[in-house]
Amino acid sequence: MKPFKPDKLPIQDLDWSAFIDLMGKANRYVARYDGLLQSVPNPDVLLSPLRTQEAVLSSKIEGTQATLEEVMEYEADQYTDEKKKGDIFEVINYRIALSAGRSKMKERPLSLNMIKQIHQILMEGVRGESKDPGNFRRIQNYIGTQGSPIENARFVPPAVPDMMEALYNWEKYMHFEDKDVLVQLAIVHAQFEIIHPFLDGNGRIGRILIPLFLYHKEIIQQPVFYMSNYLESNRSAYYDALKEISDNGDWTNWIRFFLSGVIVQAEINITQTREILALYDEMKGRIRDTHTQFGIQCLDFIFKKPIFNTSEFNKNSDVPRASAARLLKAMEEREIITCAERGRGSRPSFYVFKPLLNIINKS
Repeated sequence: MKPFKPDKLPIQDLDWSAFIDLMGKANRYVARYDGLLQSVPNPDVLLSPLRTQEAVLSSKIEGTQATLEEVMEYEADQYTDEKKKGDIFEVINYRIALSAGRSKMKERPLSLNMIKQIHQILMEGVRGESKDPGNFRRIQNYIGTQGSPIENARFVPPAVPDMMEALYNWEKYMHFEDKDVLVQLAIVHAQFEIIHPFLDGNGRIGRILIPLFLYHKEIIQQPVFYMSNYLESNRSAYYDALKEISDNGDWTNWIRFFLSGVIVQAEINITQTREILALYDEMKGRIRDTHTQFGIQCLDFIFKKPIFNTSEFNKNSDVPRASAARLLKAMEEREIITCAERGRGSRPSFYVFKPLLNIINKS
């Protein structure tokens, strides 16, 4: 199988009429979600677990098995089964890379150099760290069954010279004003996966780019539109639609698949965000009954860290140590949090904010 040579962007013969029925609906749903985001009082706090769930689901597409709860339990305790650590570290790196991308974009727009920096963060200390993190590949790669020769590959990405040419064209296209931003996003994501510029981590970087591109185009005010829930749930169709581009030049099927995903995911995101906001208001009422001046600090902490231990709460909640134990007890009595494990000796107690986890795990 020969290395694939990608289409030059923008695509000249794209049949826009073939997906115009989905374009309007997808744009309306994303706009509705963005309007809701603008009403979230502290998105870094309230939507933080959604970022972790995105990291879990995107990493799961690549074969990791860590769950949201396992990642949060590890972060609360730094203790887990050794077999799970590698998967957990990959999830944590994904979340850090996603946050780093947002921070970097406050200073400068999306670029190839920024994507290399994000890739270096993604691969640090995990599987693939020996595969030249932070640098575009200098050798041919291919996608296929592990251990099988290139002749049996499912797909062979562009040769290095073609890859570099395609990357520069792709970067330029990101700053191009195409007819529709969501169709452009579908093309940007697919073309990146086709170019496959890294030796490892291409799928995850491609999915990180989804919210970053929407943020770059000022379609959403916070880069928190995540697609991995939909893509993981439709993994075979995801890969097949991408392969149709390289096999048959069929961009229409891919763009329809992607726009359909945007609609489905926007509905999920809207529902989850509304439920999180409603839960926050409900918990404000319950915690008000404790007659504490530190209610908001307690709430913000448990929304950001729905699995935590007493040591973390004492250190990071901004609640004075003298009040912390009383407030934890009060929240438990009012069934805001549940004690998962009582502390013994020097080992702290563990708490879970189950209502939030129930929302995050729904899809």
